Amino acid sequence: MSIDNQIQVVLIDDDPHLRQALCQTLDLAGLKVLPLGEASGLTARLSRDWPGVVVSDIRMPGMDGLELLAELHGQDPDLPVLLITGHGDVPLAVQAMRAGAYDFLEKPFASDALLDSVRRALALRRLVLDNRSLRLALSDRQQLSTRLVGHSPQMLRLREQIGALAATRADVLILGETGAGKEVVARALHDLSSRRSGPFVAINAGALAESVVESELFGHEPGAFTGAQKRRIGKFEFANGGTLFLDEIESMSLDVQVKLLRLLQERVVERLGGNQLIALDIRIIAATKEDLRQSADQGRFRADLYYRLNVAPLRIPPLRERGEDALMLFQHFADEASSRHGLPLHELQPGQRALLLRHSWPGNVRELQNAAERFALGLELALDSTPDNPSAGTLTSTPGGLSEQVEQFEKSLIAAELARPHSSLRSLAEALGVPRKTLHDKLRKHGLNFADSANHSADDE
Repeated sequence: MSIDNQIQVVLIDDDPHLRQALCQTLDLAGLKVLPLGEASGLTARLSRDWPGVVVSDIRMPGMDGLELLAELHGQDPDLPVLLITGHGDVPLAVQAMRAGAYDFLEKPFASDALLDSVRRALALRRLVLDNRSLRLALSDRQQLSTRLVGHSPQMLRLREQIGALAATRADVLILGETGAGKEVVARALHDLSSRRSGPFVAINAGALAESVVESELFGHEPGAFTGAQKRRIGKFEFANGGTLFLDEIESMSLDVQVKLLRLLQERVVERLGGNQLIALDIRIIAATKEDLRQSADQGRFRADLYYRLNVAPLRIPPLRERGEDALMLFQHFADEASSRHGLPLHELQPGQRALLLRHSWPGNVRELQNAAERFALGLELALDSTPDNPSAGTLTSTPGGLSEQVEQFEKSLIAAELARPHSSLRSLAEALGVPRKTLHDKLRKHGLNFADSANHSADDE
């Protein structure tokens, strides 16, 4: 059993009378003390960020004070350890201080001497832990900036929310379109939490066949169904002590949703065919690309599960809402791909930047990453035009000379404007800011035709 963080002093002495007297001294001073008669097993009970100090006798049966000091400092070199002895030999005191003891007290010592040393050690411990926390917070922010690239207000806000939620025990619901980076956000929540040393288990509910989803998630006992010859540990149980990321939660059947709701409420799991309730220490991060409230209203998702999950929602903005983040992400992924393939780095040209900014990225970051990979490989990449994404173009890492780039940029701008609603050629020319005659010439030069536009009106030629 781990030692409660409310305990300020662990006192170890094999003499029960002295141990009781020292405990009374510390207790009367308002300090919370845990008295122990031996040192063995203490290290395993202390977390690295335990906020207290250890006071230990040196000469004890079994593990002595110097051995304990070495073991404790192997786990946390900054933990203050005060050593006491009744033998008072100078060489032992020197050995203890060189080994990293915070202080050395010779029996018999005054109560005030013990209290003064313990209070100074506690103050030092608080300072060390505060500095450690600040360094960790700075490291976390740097990790988030590396994982979730972008300077848009939406991404700054998302990183703030992740930093705040990671430190809690709350389950999280991630909302985002396909390819927006839901698993990246889930893993960041895990890695920045106190569960970082535990497992991170990711499972896509939409990829599981209905016949195996319950066995995969909850596990089963031998004989639970035809073909179940031996026990299987489910994903929830496997993630015990860590985090389970459940993507596409909207695809789960209503029966499975009932079991998930029970697990969220009671933090226990029962294997199929079993009778034993297994306690879980687990954080659930669910993700969906759908509006679960609407799905609940339509009877496709349980309303009680929706409200249970929606306590801490995180929305990932689609790439089309993130402005110039697309350029930063594209260059980031292209540079990574270039390094991975041992190819020279390519810089985006002005026309290419404009093309990336106009594209609506229906596949979000995943689509952009694939585009950047092709760009890094020197392959020509056509960004497809769709009803929701009328602009299209070609991206290549070998763009040619300046005049060619300008021509391509001009053509892509005119093509994008042609795809927008215009009742006449005159309105198209006004939108582009050029005279009608100039527009006629440019359409002819680039092989474009206003008559091919679905928005064309034959009344105004």
